[in-house]
Amino acid sequence: QVQLVESGGGLVQAGGSLRLACTASIRTYDTYVAGWFRQTPGKEREFVAAIGWYGLSTYYADSVKGRFTISRDNTNNTAWLQMNSLKPADTTVYYCASAPTLTEATMKSTSQWPYWGQGTQVTVSS
Repeated sequence: QVQLVESGGGLVQAGGSLRLACTASIRTYDTYVAGWFRQTPGKEREFVAAIGWYGLSTYYADSVKGRFTISRDNTNNTAWLQMNSLKPADTTVYYCASAPTLTEATMKSTSQWPYWGQGTQVTVSS
């Protein structure tokens, strides 16, 4: 069983930055795709970003492209989401996720990710 723990959420002013971290409790983390999603109450959980096993491939939602950067350190079983130029519309709960294997066509679907963190709140004030 893979357990994921997020950290790094908080309150920031518009235009500011936050860095989220996701630490996994598995020794073979380099065989899992890592991803970030976000969900506002009453709405579906939406894809934010994903990164391949060795960090060579990254994928982003159009809404965050150019502002957010996903990265990973397999030695420390950690994935990060660096969020810059934050907007009030980015305010929501962010979740990290892991999956053994995914394709670019399926990674935006929450059903393809078996492992999830508990979520961390990000609030951007105007």
